[in-house]
Amino acid sequence: MTNLIKPKALITGASSGIGKATALEFAKAGIDVALVSRSMDKLTAVAEASVATGVKAKAYELDLANLDQVQEQIKLIAADFGGIDILVNNAGIGYIGTLSETPLADWLTVINLNLTSVFQCIVGILPTMRHRGGGTIINVASIAGKQQFPGWGAYSVSKAGLIALSKTVAVEERDRGIRVTAICPGAVDTELWDALDSDFDRKAMLTPQIVAQTILHTALLPKQAVIDELILMPSAGSL
Repeated sequence: MTNLIKPKALITGASSGIGKATALEFAKAGIDVALVSRSMDKLTAVAEASVATGVKAKAYELDLANLDQVQEQIKLIAADFGGIDILVNNAGIGYIGTLSETPLADWLTVINLNLTSVFQCIVGILPTMRHRGGGTIINVASIAGKQQFPGWGAYSVSKAGLIALSKTVAVEERDRGIRVTAICPGAVDTELWDALDSDFDRKAMLTPQIVAQTILHTALLPKQAVIDELILMPSAGSL
């Protein structure tokens, strides 16, 4: 983080769940937030709640599924917001289905949003971080990227790829003062579960606020330190 007086963060998937909770935790900590999502109505409400804490917050509508637009749009957002010190790549989708029964179109949708769009966001943000002399990139992966679960094939592969992407960017950008962390939460009680056919006990899951507090702690580490990878699990264990 290079601007210690008023750091600036860009958070994707900021309209709900972990992204929303992270935006509010950052705002309470005095971090200006550029909020990205395709759900502009919800995103505007998060921006207004962030502004109420006394920071600058702005909502940017962007569908990360449009891969050919992501990199350039992230560059424009960073320029409009006056630079970015912290990038939180949180946007993603869940998917349940055995690999043998996963249609190619579904596979590509999961990989494109959970991995390729993050790659595009990172490439889009690197110029401003290099110009500012450093920065912090936090990628929200999943325990599914470390531990495979039956019926979660495409999702697990996308998150494992995201962990590998994080480690690769970390070694390539370290000399420029850019830190990269992959956070791997266990099950988190978010809206993602509403669309999935599962009978997991959501009360035993992590809350978005717990994950957001961990992301904030990671972002605020002294610049001489970095958490390369962090596994955050519900105390009840894997769900």
